Amino acid sequence: MLYREALNMALDECMQKDESVVILGEDVGMYGGSYRVSEGLYAKYGEKRAIDTPIAELSIVGNAVGMAIGGLRPIAEIMTANFSLLAFDQIINHMSKYRYMSAGKITLPMVVRFPQGVSKQLAAQHSESYEQMLSAVPGLYVFAAGDVNYAYHALKEAILMDDPVIFIEHELLYNKEGEVDKDMKLDPFKARVVKDGKDITIISYLKMVDDVMNSIEDIEDELSASCEVIDLCSLNPIDFETLSKSIQKTKRVVVIEEDHKMGGYGAQIVSFVAEKLFFSLDASPLRIAGEDVPIPYNRTLELASIPTPESIAKKVIEWGRKNGL
Repeated sequence: MLYREALNMALDECMQKDESVVILGEDVGMYGGSYRVSEGLYAKYGEKRAIDTPIAELSIVGNAVGMAIGGLRPIAEIMTANFSLLAFDQIINHMSKYRYMSAGKITLPMVVRFPQGVSKQLAAQHSESYEQMLSAVPGLYVFAAGDVNYAYHALKEAILMDDPVIFIEHELLYNKEGEVDKDMKLDPFKARVVKDGKDITIISYLKMVDDVMNSIEDIEDELSASCEVIDLCSLNPIDFETLSKSIQKTKRVVVIEEDHKMGGYGAQIVSFVAEKLFFSLDASPLRIAGEDVPIPYNRTLELASIPTPESIAKKVIEWGRKNGL
């Protein structure tokens, strides 16, 4: 099935099983969602559980916070990550803190979903990535769904949790095809080893995992080396155990992210490697990230501003040759 269909199925199954599960956001009801993730849910569950909201992100998340405190399990959708900035007061000052500040007396079983990242010519105000800011907020779990099966299972787990979850999707993954294994027990906090290898550990998340896999043949052919590819899946907390095991085996690590390099999320991974695994390394870590520019509208410039399979392969090959591969 498609990535968006897997998300839709997760929402549908949770809404069918538990009447306290509701969805809210711009166009999530009658229209079926800007990316068709909530398609059919309005007709099936009605306007009280598939709630169309005004264009007011602060209100969407604020209402979801109130719903969660009041006993519902809301899933709020923000149409695109850039718009989430309008809701950061609710996300950071309320959603993330109430359970801690109440000594656990208040639970917030709520999820905020939003797509992010560079799509195709949506320009600077619709193309950002904010995982680096959201993952830095204590009290929030942050999941990044880069795989169809993970999207289905992790969203269901997020909805069932009694803590607030930021559920990040990517705008170019909604039509990605994949299989969903309903019978598997998936731990949403566990990183996913996409490909085994013995010479280089490549760590990424969201759409960049696919771009890495599209570059991997060229990298391995040019360097005569095998790469282990890891999808982080959970960005807060991080599955450092899986990362450590892989890096201690390969002794080389590359971190690849779409967001801007300055202050980007991948710096946290490199920091961990330097602090905890320094003496396991045979080479300095390589970090590949987006350029420190607003995302251009022009397609040629847009592609130049982020990692692509071609630029990933070129940079990893150059780094590998300098480091004995």
